[in-house]
Amino acid sequence: MKVILKQPVANLGEPGQVVTVKPGYARNYLLPQGLAYEASAGNLARIEEEQAREEERSRRDYLEARRRASQLEDVSLTFHARASEEGKLFGSVTSGDVVDQLNQRELDFEVDRRQLLLEEPLKALGAYQVPLRLHPDVTLEVEVKIEREED
Repeated sequence: MKVILKQPVANLGEPGQVVTVKPGYARNYLLPQGLAYEASAGNLARIEEEQAREEERSRRDYLEARRRASQLEDVSLTFHARASEEGKLFGSVTSGDVVDQLNQRELDFEVDRRQLLLEEPLKALGAYQVPLRLHPDVTLEVEVKIEREED
């Protein structure tokens, strides 16, 4: 029996996939649990239409992310912080600080803190390349410089 999956099912497939399963498995588990629906001609046509819409939305999101990335190309942020003689900061520069400074620029969109791929706060003087993911396929690097604060 052919069914169209609504949700991911382990060892079977992902949403939107048409899979062949035993009739009892479909009748007794997949259909009652709402994990799939029968692969009739109407449902297959609907799934193709949904996939076409999803591809179009995905393409638009990608193009929008590329446009946003072009606004952020060659962006360099400078932070002034108190630091020890060895160059260690008294405190740190976090992803929130970087995003706040990015959002203060004249951009036509807001950068979300979760888009900045900063694993740990920056705790030393220097220049860093911090990755910013705007889309799964669009990642760029933002230069962050941390300089000693003048007294």
